[in-house]
Amino acid sequence: MQTKQRAILCAAYALEKKAFNVRLLDVTGISTLTDYLLIASGTSDRQVQAVADSVHLGLKKDHETLPLAIEGLKEGRWVLIDYGDVMVHVFQQQVREFYDLDGLWSEAKDVEIPEEYHWEKKAGAR
Repeated sequence: MQTKQRAILCAAYALEKKAFNVRLLDVTGISTLTDYLLIASGTSDRQVQAVADSVHLGLKKDHETLPLAIEGLKEGRWVLIDYGDVMVHVFQQQVREFYDLDGLWSEAKDVEIPEEYHWEKKAGAR
């Protein structure tokens, strides 16, 4: 699987659990750690955990892809899922604002997440 495809799938699985303020950033050339960062928010510890589980289990079951590490799942305030070439950060909104990864990676290019993965647009079409 191509790196960009894996990153978009991570976004799709996050959106499936109604994550909000989802941003996919291409950090190729400005990070030596990874190629893509997915940053998403949830409204509670349970939603953050559900979003992180959706990404993890979706890639595991549907694409036989396991992360190198998962941190913060038990607490549900900030979960990091590391796939090496893609890093997924799922935050409670206040934690996201405090650490400001969006600002830290302001030089990164936003990657468009295809329309078919946006649940709110599907729900609005009904």
